Amino acid sequence: MNQVADIEKVDGRHARSHSSRRRIVEAMRQLIEQGDLVPSAARVAELAGVGQRTVFRHFDDMDTLYREISAGVEEQVMPIVAAPYAASDWRANVRDMVGRRAKVLEAMLPFRLAADVKRYGSPFLTAQQEQVLAMERALLLRLLPVPVQTERDSVEALCVTLSFQTWRALRRDQNLSAEDAARVVSHMAEALLAKMPG
Repeated sequence: MNQVADIEKVDGRHARSHSSRRRIVEAMRQLIEQGDLVPSAARVAELAGVGQRTVFRHFDDMDTLYREISAGVEEQVMPIVAAPYAASDWRANVRDMVGRRAKVLEAMLPFRLAADVKRYGSPFLTAQQEQVLAMERALLLRLLPVPVQTERDSVEALCVTLSFQTWRALRRDQNLSAEDAARVVSHMAEALLAKMPG
């Protein structure tokens, strides 16, 4: 009987621990979405309904918390990023990518802004930034024919047009709506595509 009671007690602790962890991650995500780019452990704990020590018990440091949030954001945007391109014309596929990239960057905007604030003190966020940039570039290059890939200035211009930095400038610095920012990015991409060979 005691052994059964002990097992039930351990199972109960694990369930509570899992629930606390999930609430902490969700609280951090909500705070970032609401514009608090550097939420304190105290604010996370308050919104999650747990003690501040519980936050640090579940996450040795804030990098671990950002890692879990990043996994959730990635799960949200990867179906958009990974969907196959249907057109036989590479320009049509790039246009499709422009629309997709706008949706992805808008979904990621608060999280990438938060990551930018913390990145220089965070090995995880620095490495993640490098991986995301490499992936964004590789996805674009995959759509371009070889003769176009050799047009370095045009390729670099297209990369920066579809970058988070451009999206952030349009949305935050120029205060455009997501719809207006997407239209501007499309306009810039079209101007570049018109000058590319093939």
